[in-house]
Amino acid sequence: MSHLSAAAAPRALSARPGLSGTALKTIALVLMVLDHIHYFFEFTGLVPLWFTQLGRLSAPLFLFCTVEGFAHTHDRRKYFWRIWRISAGMGLLQFLMMYAGFANRPDGFVPMNAIFMNFVILIPIWQGIDWLRQRRIARGLAAVLIPLIGWPALFIGLYYAVDKTPLAWLLDSILAGIVYTVLPSWTFIMDGGITYILEGIVLYLLRRHRGWQAAAFVALGLLFYLALPMRYLMASGSFAPSLLFDTAFEWMGVFAVVPMLLYNGQRGRGMKQLFYVFYPAHVYLLYALSWGVLLLTQ
Repeated sequence: MSHLSAAAAPRALSARPGLSGTALKTIALVLMVLDHIHYFFEFTGLVPLWFTQLGRLSAPLFLFCTVEGFAHTHDRRKYFWRIWRISAGMGLLQFLMMYAGFANRPDGFVPMNAIFMNFVILIPIWQGIDWLRQRRIARGLAAVLIPLIGWPALFIGLYYAVDKTPLAWLLDSILAGIVYTVLPSWTFIMDGGITYILEGIVLYLLRRHRGWQAAAFVALGLLFYLALPMRYLMASGSFAPSLLFDTAFEWMGVFAVVPMLLYNGQRGRGMKQLFYVFYPAHVYLLYALSWGVLLLTQ
């Protein structure tokens, strides 16, 4: 065996068929960009619908990658704070746009891209699940129940309570600022919410049982994004099969199960910083470009 082939042998032996974590993130990024091109430039009427239909796979894939990233990271606190900083920074900008009119597009459009808020909620829950597995019951229950039930319930109670006060507008703004930045609540998230949170919990609980994990993910997606919307539309008398493909097509995200099942358990080349920088950077770049296109077309 030559020196070159001998050196290459360990790498070849360690390679596994399928998609690495980096490959999954790259697929998710590409699909996300397609989705956001449609999101920001839909007003032009030039971006095809299939851009956002394919984009339905992006958020589930990012969720799956975050589950794996959290499970394998060597420093969970650092992992959490990195995601929290992105969430808080983007949340602050979103808050300023919505409540202070900062950098609003002339047509009133405000980007609602807050997927990192979901991860800020989910990471303590995942840690709580691990503590419960270690029989650290009190700590585990607190980590699971506070972000899942406690803080959302408290936030809703405070939200309705401040409406009855003379300074409702000020207190409402303070509460909104808190949930947009410091302490996200799934009751206030428009980009994700409780269904996404439940999917994240299921993916983490079943991550060592890939078949059951995939089946549960598909079942939840079909229930919340297909069965329940169909029932609502039928009850309202407005159901038409075409709606499932041109309007209520969130259910297409279940097809993300295919690349999930192809995951080979390997990290890949990494490019960790690229993924963290790319998300906020591309959101605000597309927002700025859409603003320019809007001005040119008025």
